[in-house]
Amino acid sequence: MHIVQFLIGLLVVLALTQLVARDRKNIKIRSVIQLLVVEIALAFFLLNTPYGLAIVGSISGVFTKLMTFAKDGTDFAFGGIQNKNEFSFFLMVLMPIVFISVLIGILQHIRVLPVVIRAVGFVLSKVSGMGKIESFNAISSMMVGQSENFIAYKNIIHTFDEKRMYTLAATAMSTVSMSIVGSYMQMIEPRFVVTALVLNLFSTFVVLSLINPYDSALGDDDLISSEAHRVSFFEMLGEYILTGFKIAVIVAAMLVGFIALISCVNFIFTSIFGINFQTMLGYVFWPFAWLMGVPTHEALTASSIMATKLVTNEFVAMLELKNQAAHLSSYTRGVLSIFLVSFANFSSIGIIAGAVKGLNEERGNMVSRFGLKLVYGSSLVSILSALIAGLVLASY
Repeated sequence: MHIVQFLIGLLVVLALTQLVARDRKNIKIRSVIQLLVVEIALAFFLLNTPYGLAIVGSISGVFTKLMTFAKDGTDFAFGGIQNKNEFSFFLMVLMPIVFISVLIGILQHIRVLPVVIRAVGFVLSKVSGMGKIESFNAISSMMVGQSENFIAYKNIIHTFDEKRMYTLAATAMSTVSMSIVGSYMQMIEPRFVVTALVLNLFSTFVVLSLINPYDSALGDDDLISSEAHRVSFFEMLGEYILTGFKIAVIVAAMLVGFIALISCVNFIFTSIFGINFQTMLGYVFWPFAWLMGVPTHEALTASSIMATKLVTNEFVAMLELKNQAAHLSSYTRGVLSIFLVSFANFSSIGIIAGAVKGLNEERGNMVSRFGLKLVYGSSLVSILSALIAGLVLASY
């Protein structure tokens, strides 16, 4: 039965891409099939084989250890204001972003990260059939963040047409940056976070190959800017520490605002309609939850969490999943965790458009114009990743 649901779900996702697709005659079916086969194989390897589980466990272990180092710094600065035996989201989930940001800065400074990004991007371009810039951007977004990665194109971004800008913005929205991966692992199982990072890369190119097919211009793949203003090691540390802290504070502020707003809207909807807003919006996502193989009696709860991610952000949805975890099966927690690990939500439109506008106002306005299409495509990426993960999890 689950295989049937998966196949129907896959067909639904492919059909939904065609509702907004452009230039359908240039869709490379072979590349799409190749990407799906590789993604399913990777999902099976990472979630259902001893070697894959060992790799995922090792990566998770590294981040777990990094979180203990981050906790040492947090405890020194804020330990006195932390309530004993209480979970502090800001201190335990957001403050570690500062330490991870520093590590990323060090890897950038010693030129290790750029080499890794280019190498992995090159391999990914061979598998996906996309240009090197598109593949570079997918890896760069995952490593340094959905807005920071655009700096690499500061000298050539004015030459990008609408198709390429959509692809670059969509890959940035469909991944998550390494600086907050450790924070996700405080709320959902680390193995699902690691698996989602890999699956989203391939799901992104599957969806983009169907929605926005085009051929990269010859020669322009070598134009990625490698210029960087060199500063001393300790200047770099200061910059990345402050950047990490700014991200933590911004996320905290967004959570305060979104959670308060959701609470207010839920109260209004319950008072008028007898049902809260999240549950109402959850009915829209209910079919997708069912296609993912979520048991019928859990589908509405799962779909409400999916809807929460779309209208707020992944942190709010992860908190909701954490609160509901005791009432959900391990399978449902797994596919929901995969679905939640991405930046696919309405707030990301402003973040990405603002970052691009800082480099080129015309291209920033272009991103704003197709903002809703960005969220639409990136949401299909999350659904596809969850469908594929569910296919593997159901075989346990």
